[in-house]
Amino acid sequence: MLWRRLVRIVSACLIAGSVALALQTGQTLNDGIYTEQQAIRGQTLYQKRCSACHGGNLAGRTGPPLTGDDFLSNWDAHPLLELANKILKTMPKDDTEPLTPQEAADLLAYILQASKFPTGRAELVSSEASLKGVTFPHRVATQPKEAVVAPALSLPASGNLAQVMRGILFPSANLLFSVQTIDPGTKKPPANAAAPTGAVDWLTWGGGVYRGWEMVDYAAISIAESATLMLTAGRHCENGKPVPVTDPDWLKFTQQLADAGKAAYRASQTRNQETASESTNQLNDSCMSCHRVFRGRTHCVRP
Repeated sequence: MLWRRLVRIVSACLIAGSVALALQTGQTLNDGIYTEQQAIRGQTLYQKRCSACHGGNLAGRTGPPLTGDDFLSNWDAHPLLELANKILKTMPKDDTEPLTPQEAADLLAYILQASKFPTGRAELVSSEASLKGVTFPHRVATQPKEAVVAPALSLPASGNLAQVMRGILFPSANLLFSVQTIDPGTKKPPANAAAPTGAVDWLTWGGGVYRGWEMVDYAAISIAESATLMLTAGRHCENGKPVPVTDPDWLKFTQQLADAGKAAYRASQTRNQETASESTNQLNDSCMSCHRVFRGRTHCVRP
């Protein structure tokens, strides 16, 4: 009896070890990285915690779909670890208790089952060590959907370059830089508590509406999207001269700004203050590179 028990223990260890090794050496989801029982637990949890936003059948509601071509096309170019971290560190978006690593792993198992990825012999573990080498399998390109062409619309610029930078880029960048000293995950004071009566403090405004990390997310997206505004035809600098939208340096720095915003968003999604803080170096570099060339030049003054 003891001998048989030892055999079972050794066999289980060998299976677990081989699965763990496989996951770290380049597995795809077709190799089975979760169990049927785990997916069942995930389905039960999903109906309680996720269905209100993502729909009872994962087809999406106020939140995006978690199955189907749109879902796969959003995630299959990324390691599975990114999806796992998205679930664990940013969901749910309400004020309920955060998910535990086990719950996040169970939910991911259910999502993978809904996309018809096969089950395996060992449960999925939501950790970097176990998921960093797991990728989505290569998919045969599907026939692209017919694009909906919107009618051409060109709106003239409403503000000059300085107004765009001061109204959008400046407060958004400041909020991102504040992560260097303020942990967005800590409980914030009431909105405007640190500001004089009637004044607006960029770092506390909206604190009663969105949670700290969400504000960092939105600031990063604002930076990335604002890069397009830097190229709006017909916009002028504060001195009345046209924005140099065809200047090769301007185009390069605008792209760097967009890239910095996207990098800040990816860093914010980790919900790690150090990671988010380090990402602001890229934003600082992109801003300084542009300022060194264009601040004070006759065709465009400093913001």
